[in-house]
Amino acid sequence: MTPALTSAMDATIAALLVPGKGILAADESLSTIEKRFAALGIASTAASRRAYREMLFTTPTLAGSVSGAILFDETMGQQTTQGALMPEALTALGITPGIKVDKGTTPLPGFAGELLTSGLDELRERLVDYRERGARFTKWRAVMAIANDRPSRHCIEVNARALAMFAALSQEAGLVPIVEPELLMEGRHTIEQCDAVVSTILVSLFDALFEHRVVLEDTLLKTGMVVSGSESPLQADVPLVADMTLRCLRRSVPAAVPGILFLSGGQNAEQATARLAAICGFGHAPWTLGFSFGRALQAPALAVWKGDDANVSGAQAALRDRAERNSAALLGHGVSCVEPSCP
Repeated sequence: MTPALTSAMDATIAALLVPGKGILAADESLSTIEKRFAALGIASTAASRRAYREMLFTTPTLAGSVSGAILFDETMGQQTTQGALMPEALTALGITPGIKVDKGTTPLPGFAGELLTSGLDELRERLVDYRERGARFTKWRAVMAIANDRPSRHCIEVNARALAMFAALSQEAGLVPIVEPELLMEGRHTIEQCDAVVSTILVSLFDALFEHRVVLEDTLLKTGMVVSGSESPLQADVPLVADMTLRCLRRSVPAAVPGILFLSGGQNAEQATARLAAICGFGHAPWTLGFSFGRALQAPALAVWKGDDANVSGAQAALRDRAERNSAALLGHGVSCVEPSCP
């Protein structure tokens, strides 16, 4: 790796990990965004998706609480109504553009119900192209779930190796990798079971990163919080989630990793923010803590926008409000959760 590429990645890390700022995950696949649009009666077309992402990426003063944004492949080539490519619009706003480079999940052969993330084929060439088009960091998501005897050791290890290869290739191209081994919230498991599985996943991941000679100092981790399964009758309260999440991360994530970004998958906006505030206010951590929220940031804005240009200003205000609340959470400011689903 050349000194120039290392310097570029160091600069990207510094730009992403500004205290009190997080990342807007706007990298929904075509099928995912179609479902979210359909729930509000919005037709999912290239034009409507472009208009929606433009609304997000041109929100005034969003850079005060958001340092980066993860784009979907389609969005990289789309333009704003002013003729700027989406990565250019983000850069002009003071937000660092990144790109999701995995191609979704596929069944893991021989292991019913388990998944492997695909996309390593020709990734080296795609990464060079993404960098030339303005991306400065990348993201790869592996998906696992707790059910019966799952996730299996094989599932954990094969996804860890794929994440490590992605990270090595990203750094080769001068792009900061965000490795995301997501353990889904669905299930009846206890918070203790979640803790054990998350720890196993993270230990396997960092073993693989080490074997692939990935530079940890230029790598970010995106992970879920340690929580009870969404269908568990024993729901852990916010202080316990914060305590067990930090304990799990301290024993599983090397201090060389500069930052940990929490995902919001499966949590509503209020719940994710309250838990984030508790984690960040619980005590010292050896990494910079941040958020990389998708639906927990976007849902209020999407509900206001509804595909109508007349609602852009209101939708942007809703996005900015959620981003500012999560910014406050990162700084350890108390955030109460009034939702019935937030114990």
